[in-house]
Amino acid sequence: MNKNTTTLVKCPTCQKEVKWSQTSLYRPFCSKRCQLIDLGDWATEEYRIPDKDITEQELWNEQDFADFVGRH
Repeated sequence: MNKNTTTLVKCPTCQKEVKWSQTSLYRPFCSKRCQLIDLGDWATEEYRIPDKDITEQELWNEQDFADFVGRH
């Protein structure tokens, strides 16, 4: 592979081509704006890592609550 070859990737937010190099501060994003849009999507759970559905009952059962209270 030639060391002068430039690698281009698409910005995950706007699909604009971005040069993959140290001069591209926000790579793989094209700009701070696109980086923040992506962060906002994670923060509002637009993107999620799938997990099994759990019920409130499974989330807070009495034994877990007793263990939690007993430690404090």
